[in-house]
Amino acid sequence: MYKILTLNNISPLGLDKLPADSYTVSDDEASPDAIILRSFKMHEMDIPSSLKAVGRAGAGVNNIPLDKMTDAGVPVFNAPGANANAVKELVVASLFMAARNISQAIQYTEALEGDDAELSKLVEAGKKKYGGYELPGKTIGVVGLGAIGRMVANTCIDLGMNVIGFDPGLTVDGAWHLSSRITRANSVDEIISKVDFLTVHVPLIDATRDLINVDNVGKMKSTAVVINLARGGIINDEAVCGAIDAGKLATYVTDFPNNRTKKTPAVIGLPHLGASTGEAEDNCAIMVANQVREYLETGNIVNSVNFPNVSMPRGTEHRLVVCNANVPNMVGQISTIMADAGLNINDMINQSRGDIAYTIVDVDSQILDSVVETIRSLDGVMIARAIQA
Repeated sequence: MYKILTLNNISPLGLDKLPADSYTVSDDEASPDAIILRSFKMHEMDIPSSLKAVGRAGAGVNNIPLDKMTDAGVPVFNAPGANANAVKELVVASLFMAARNISQAIQYTEALEGDDAELSKLVEAGKKKYGGYELPGKTIGVVGLGAIGRMVANTCIDLGMNVIGFDPGLTVDGAWHLSSRITRANSVDEIISKVDFLTVHVPLIDATRDLINVDNVGKMKSTAVVINLARGGIINDEAVCGAIDAGKLATYVTDFPNNRTKKTPAVIGLPHLGASTGEAEDNCAIMVANQVREYLETGNIVNSVNFPNVSMPRGTEHRLVVCNANVPNMVGQISTIMADAGLNINDMINQSRGDIAYTIVDVDSQILDSVVETIRSLDGVMIARAIQA
């Protein structure tokens, strides 16, 4: 029986993927095999020695201590793309809100007073004051062309916009999913002076913190709009709000408002709505629950942010998985121990990612606990686990 600890409310559709005959799921498991969470901050949490996997029902993993998990041999799974449509739709809504002054117009209308005749005159005055512009022919820069960024870029093409994209880590597979009408840039600076809109879709890491800052925001058009539905900290709020105050930028749409943005009239602040749809929460929970279950039951790794992706079809009923430091002769030592125990290897796969390596071995007979313990005792091995079908 596998024990799953939930640190946030997780969609029942996701938890349903963990069958009750082999999983117990609760928010107070003392020795969990896996943790599934959304936004709970794990950095100060004591990590249970029983922990084998962590599943984040979402894309970003800033709330999880990845280095600590990696050192403990614990893969962290996320759900890339599961909430992409929800975020894309809010980006599109942000484009319309900014271009048509919708937020300001609503605030104006709500504050109107008088009888219907007086209101009619004030409405017409507002019509002139809050007139906007249409999107076709406008240029948007999309920084980050992962699952969300690609959907945003392609949708903007469908809206008749010109799209410039930047992502130094764009994969060949990712490029196949992009419209051929998207212009590829080589840097943020190459984009920033050309666009009417700029939207960011990157994780918050050291390389992306203050990606849009006082140095480059000054190169933008005074009529430009900046959109951040990714993570607080990617956009330097003081720089953007300062540019708006100085009349050098038109609008800032942020999902991460603070006291500085609240003081700036041309900021549209949203309460972290990017992936807040029922569909997105269901999709993320289903994806991550399936990945955690796959890892616990087969050792296969799909969509891990700190381990290599490694999958091998089950060849026998007896499987060993090992995570170790990525150093020479580890596979040789593991194979020797198994051979000395009389275990015949049916199939094997080994992949590495940075400083760690991961091995799956299928053998023809049962793997004794003593063999697992011997492998686990090797210098550099983080985990060794037998999975019997």
